[in-house]
Amino acid sequence: MDEWQTNLTYLSVAILIVLINGFFVAAEFALVKVRGSQLDELVKQKRPFAKTARWLGDRLDASLSACQLGITMASLALGWVGEPAFAKLLEPLFIGMGITSETALHTSGFVVAFSIITALHLVIGEQAPKIYAIRKPELLVLWCALPLKIFYLSVYPFLIALSFTTTKLLRLFGVEGSSEHEAPHSEAEIKSLIHHAADHGELTRSDQQLLHAVFEFDDMICRRVMVPRSDAIFFTADQTLTECLEIVERRKHTRYPLCEDTLENVIGIIHIKDLVGVMPESELDLRKLVRPLHHVPETMPISQLLKHFQKTHQLMAIVVDEYGTVVGIVTLENVLEQIIGPVEDEFDAESPDIVPDGSGRFIVQGVTPLELVNKKFGLELDAVDVDTLAGIMLERVGRVLKFGDRVDLDGIIAEVMEVDGVRTKKIRITLPDEDPPSDDTATLPS
Repeated sequence: MDEWQTNLTYLSVAILIVLINGFFVAAEFALVKVRGSQLDELVKQKRPFAKTARWLGDRLDASLSACQLGITMASLALGWVGEPAFAKLLEPLFIGMGITSETALHTSGFVVAFSIITALHLVIGEQAPKIYAIRKPELLVLWCALPLKIFYLSVYPFLIALSFTTTKLLRLFGVEGSSEHEAPHSEAEIKSLIHHAADHGELTRSDQQLLHAVFEFDDMICRRVMVPRSDAIFFTADQTLTECLEIVERRKHTRYPLCEDTLENVIGIIHIKDLVGVMPESELDLRKLVRPLHHVPETMPISQLLKHFQKTHQLMAIVVDEYGTVVGIVTLENVLEQIIGPVEDEFDAESPDIVPDGSGRFIVQGVTPLELVNKKFGLELDAVDVDTLAGIMLERVGRVLKFGDRVDLDGIIAEVMEVDGVRTKKIRITLPDEDPPSDDTATLPS
């Protein structure tokens, strides 16, 4: 064989080894990047070689050892074949440039050949396949599955020895080996993934908000979503049907608790469908129309409350505290609104919890949850026994709030704008970069 044919053979072998190195690099990063759920989905779609990829994924430690063995063998072979091939190929060029010294030819050829081999190895054998595998893990894992499995089986005895040695070495440093394909994501990681997906257009903002609401759903308790006892509308057993219909016409609700006198003595629930067709002047005993009404603790998670509604087929419940005192009522609508947002029918006329009131000012309902206030104004208000803006103001002041009272809430000024008896209905929030409203009422300490 002529010398140029020998050099060409060496050169071809060197390029082939670079490509083999790139194959193992791509296979390694594709296996690490792809998730088990993605492999399962590929199998369900009956994609070619998906089962083989799943097989490799189930043996991730050994599969990665096979990739590392292939990379090491390719790198050693490249160093053995590549440098002589490129050095011989470049020798005529150096002679043409007037370099005739054997030492100079060898040194120059080695330096240039080593640089070329290193560049090819980094670009084609490492960087390009690595980045491609990270960006297209599902595609690459299918392409690499069959050849990698064949190589895996052919070098299996070496892999056993490598795995045993690696496990022993890791144990010396207190690390136990694991065959798990991937650790399950925590809730915080899943939220971060959802946010990342929304930023890249994979999820709409509505999808993102809905998914985040689902995560927070199980952390919410009845007390935070219920209708307070002071706002609850109910019938009493001594009311006439005409009086009840007047309440229905005024309030437009579908269900009403029926009580002896107060919510403490609830008898059951009246559905307005049961009143359809009944003559107003009839002497109807409302007790004959009641349906069962259940009591739930104020600390019950609303996820359990939803199951309670599904099981009992009753979409309203009485909320009681630890002493058995009625503190409010809760409906299915209150629960669902925590996931999908406010749900208002044709008869709802609820005011928004927070509305602008000029530059840097907002009017906030006293019963607005602290979570909403924190999110809107970037605060970190927290309290153990209260859940609303009015509640934390009352806790800070230590007495019943009055019109004009102001409280500094971590940099924002909260001023009582409307009260109804002892209940605070509306509060004006002034942001710190705006001057607080001036009047003659002294500012209360926080």
